[in-house]
Amino acid sequence: MILYYDIAPDAIEDHDDWHTHEHIPERLSIPGFLRASRWVAAEGSPRYLVRYEVADVQVLGSAPYRERLNNPTPWTARMMENFRGMARGFCTVVSSSGLGLGHALLSICYVPVAGREDELREWLKRTVLPGISSKPGLASACMLEPAAKPPMTKEQSIRGKDADIPCVLLVTGYSAGALSRIAGDHLPNRELERHGASATTVRGNYRLDYLLAERECAIRA
Repeated sequence: MILYYDIAPDAIEDHDDWHTHEHIPERLSIPGFLRASRWVAAEGSPRYLVRYEVADVQVLGSAPYRERLNNPTPWTARMMENFRGMARGFCTVVSSSGLGLGHALLSICYVPVAGREDELREWLKRTVLPGISSKPGLASACMLEPAAKPPMTKEQSIRGKDADIPCVLLVTGYSAGALSRIAGDHLPNRELERHGASATTVRGNYRLDYLLAERECAIRA
């Protein structure tokens, strides 16, 4: 699950406290949630990118997950009123390369041109991803495509309807400079469009802000 959003400026400190000490640990206590990471924009907006990795996309429709979404804690209910411009999607990992996560992340949201979906997918999967994550300064890359539409929940009703997320490419590295250079050399918008992406591509550069794995919650418990 991928989320992009902003927070009301005067609630950012409260959000980060809530998200670190209540919300992410709560999500990681749900069966099938494996790892969560929060990223903050290096510049521009939206400020936050949050990624939840799950054992299977069906976990995001499970009864334990729906129960939490429809019964927010008092702190969660209060925080929902401060969300701005939420975009949220349940995704399938179509292809990935490399290992681990670097502290710098490039996010590319793109929409394939109708009829060219396979062309774009195969170019990214066969030509771009296998080699890009092994370049100096980089660590890993993955390509995500929409898998299911998130249902309306109590949490969402408080903050307002979420926008959908298209296809997403995430590339991480241990050098923000190297990541930026490689993105310009290997993944410029003109190349994406040449291989079948529309001209609506949206990019963002983020830094890792917080990371928690399910096994850490299990050890603490």
